[in-house]
Amino acid sequence: MYRSFLSWRYLVSRPTNLIGIVGILVGVGALILILSIMTGFLEESRRTVRGTLSDLILLPLQGEAGARGVVSRDPGELLDALHADARIQAAAPQLLWGGIVTQLGERGRNYERLLASMTHSSLLAIQLVGIDVAGVERVGWVGPFLAARTLGGWFPQPQHQDELDSSAFLESLIGPPEERDGDWTIAPVHPLFPFLPPPRRGALGRPRAGILVGEQMYRDLGLRVGEVVEVATAVRNPETGEWPPSNRQFVIAGTFRTRDNETDQNRMYLDRRELADFLSQTRTYTQVLVKLHDFEREAETVTADLRAELARAGLIAGDDGGTYEVRTWEEFRGVLLRAIENERVLMGIMLSLVLVVAGFTIFAILSMMVTEKRRDIGILAALGATPRGIQQMFLMIAFWDALLGGVLGAVIGTWGALEIDAIEMWLSRTFGVQIFNRDVYLFDHIPSVVQPLWVGTIVLGAFLCALLFAFLPAWRAARLDPLQALRYE
Repeated sequence: MYRSFLSWRYLVSRPTNLIGIVGILVGVGALILILSIMTGFLEESRRTVRGTLSDLILLPLQGEAGARGVVSRDPGELLDALHADARIQAAAPQLLWGGIVTQLGERGRNYERLLASMTHSSLLAIQLVGIDVAGVERVGWVGPFLAARTLGGWFPQPQHQDELDSSAFLESLIGPPEERDGDWTIAPVHPLFPFLPPPRRGALGRPRAGILVGEQMYRDLGLRVGEVVEVATAVRNPETGEWPPSNRQFVIAGTFRTRDNETDQNRMYLDRRELADFLSQTRTYTQVLVKLHDFEREAETVTADLRAELARAGLIAGDDGGTYEVRTWEEFRGVLLRAIENERVLMGIMLSLVLVVAGFTIFAILSMMVTEKRRDIGILAALGATPRGIQQMFLMIAFWDALLGGVLGAVIGTWGALEIDAIEMWLSRTFGVQIFNRDVYLFDHIPSVVQPLWVGTIVLGAFLCALLFAFLPAWRAARLDPLQALRYE
């Protein structure tokens, strides 16, 4: 009983103990706040860099030798094999090809200026993505008049799965559920007929196909819906081996928005059949997007199984065990995700040094206290206090420091993490300095995710650090000879 009473009395009677409490409070609060923000950035970045990628991406090496001959350039047999797997929810082919914008409608005279611009020249090199959207199969030819019903949840399943089933392409058109009340894209498009171009009066000849451009490109280049863009690419002639250029004009039918800056600046979507025709039917697909029923639990198993089974069936070449031809979306974006994760770990390690500094503070305070309380220690020993009891008494002082600092730090750090966006906006308004530039990350807020396990681990670490640094002073107090302590009293 005396240990708890005296340790608390020694704590409150010496204002210097407040330094140790504040040190632990700052360390715990800073760790929780920074790690919560870094976790929020990681989760937000995972969602952003994923864009419209599906769970798995298959890139068969078409024309290469497989287990049963040459890998086919027709996706039909591959899709049938994927649909036969009960763990796969949907699969749809994509056709990707590189190109360059060679003309921007009526502003073709300004094209040279765009090429010479460091800001805009990179936007002219684009990635063409041909996709399947089975709007007619879902709602028939009257589909454009049923937009409200479709967005309200009436979404018939087509006979053949398409891009809307296998990826987040629909979300890039209408936005996530929590943001569908506003205008997600600049040009409102019907999600089931995204490439339907606006009517053009007086247009003669073959109607131009519609194309979707990223919202970032749309803004940076000052494009308009209904404007004509000319795209150039090169396709290899299998007979001569040459790469003759090919040009085609498209009409901007609308925009998409993934919130991935790179995707929204350099990608254009169009119908896969139209792109295949543009490429002279040399390729009908380049990759297949696969969506799983349970990605979190089955991703590794399904990926390994597909690599083995598709290689045996000759549907992929199987080079290097199929690691290139069958990959998860995380493996596609692994470099950036690992970079953010490394930053979070390094930040946690650096901020842990604050707890070490607080531990040294507790060590210094208890060392001085043992020196100043020699008489009290001698009296306690003379009255029957055991060395173990004296040691526990000084360890309890560190325990109170850790308890008060850790709990207050956890409360303040958690509150700060939950309200960091409002705090940043208040500080920016008060001091007139922009602390967080939302245009850099394309985030409309500072992301923050508080994980209770991390909070508990940090508080436990604070306790262990305080007790560890308090052990030596407490051990010195326990070894103090009461005769020596009371010799000059």
